[in-house]
Amino acid sequence: MPTCPLCDATRTRHFLRDARRDYYRCERCLLAFVPPEQRIASEAEKAVYDQHQNRPDDPDYRRFLARLFEPLMDRLLPGACGLDFGAGPGPTLSLMFEEAGHPMAIYDPFYAPDRAVLDRRYDFVTATEVAEHLFLPGREFERLAALLPAGGWLGVMTKRVISEEAFARWHYILDPTHVCFFSEASFEWLAERLGMHVEFPAADVALLQKQ
Repeated sequence: MPTCPLCDATRTRHFLRDARRDYYRCERCLLAFVPPEQRIASEAEKAVYDQHQNRPDDPDYRRFLARLFEPLMDRLLPGACGLDFGAGPGPTLSLMFEEAGHPMAIYDPFYAPDRAVLDRRYDFVTATEVAEHLFLPGREFERLAALLPAGGWLGVMTKRVISEEAFARWHYILDPTHVCFFSEASFEWLAERLGMHVEFPAADVALLQKQ
């Protein structure tokens, strides 16, 4: 069985095969994931992202991001500095925070690959529609949590697994770049691992505060 990419457990089990690939689930953190050998190449991955039509001037896209933006804004001190991790080809969430008075940095391995921003400290970090793409989410979230002081926030937006029965009919698994699928239990495990408190203020949103 493949090792869990979130918690590194070896207690994983196969639970689904569709027309394209297999899906496993960790028995410790309940992350569902695609095995490494069935991930697509980085060139094909970027080709999918290049097709995204997310634009800062799109009000519907801003309303979508507001599910994370609004509850996180309620928890930030004035002038708090943030990092938008995985900003994509059309950074928008970072602009929304800047418009609200929060200085922002952005990082994206394809579109904003300056890793120097990952050596700084931030009051909050956001990752919207990113977690499902991560090959090693455990290591990535450990790295992001290390950028935060006590009391800092990590805001994550990704659709969550409800049940294995629903998983087989879930449109979210049809995207070939989606390789990790979190449940609430996965975030609860992650929060405990990172010394953080987690809450779920809106659909698909998890806010983790460093203790």
